Amino acid sequence: MPQKKFVTKTERSVSIEIIQNKIFLIRGHKVMCDKDLAGLYKVPTFRLNEQVKRNMKRFPPDFMFQLTRKEFDHLISRFAISSWGGTRKLPYVFTEQGVAMLSSVLHSDRAIEVNIQIMRVFTKLREIMLSHKDLRQKIEDMEKKYDNQFGVVFEAIKRLITYPDEAYKKTKIGFIVNP
Repeated sequence: MPQKKFVTKTERSVSIEIIQNKIFLIRGHKVMCDKDLAGLYKVPTFRLNEQVKRNMKRFPPDFMFQLTRKEFDHLISRFAISSWGGTRKLPYVFTEQGVAMLSSVLHSDRAIEVNIQIMRVFTKLREIMLSHKDLRQKIEDMEKKYDNQFGVVFEAIKRLITYPDEAYKKTKIGFIVNP
């Protein structure tokens, strides 16, 4: 009689860091790509998209949208995602609400557990963003108190808080050849 293999909850769960690294800011929304979600759920990407297409009424544009070629190219170059180079179709991305809706169309235990973890990460990110607002208010209060003594420092900090992606922009390296 074959023995059952018992899988611990930690073997089935996905770390918060892995989920956080798969959340991107596109069109002003925090989103996750279909390929990344499929990997977390341990299903092929085409199966995930197949279930979504069968239930399109559950996924309005603010829950899910397809990337443009420019957005896709930017995502690849920004994060050096070379494994995506062979995709034939532009990927779909899911907002927090879209990820939550996926749990209604994917019925595996794994999908349910992963969705719970993803929802926790989105909540944590929202809390971090709210704390940035508090931090911004404290900086503005200090700026008023210390006037122009530290104006340059306060301006730099405000820029980092307001436009965090700007601080990490990569510049292209290479030569420009004029034909």
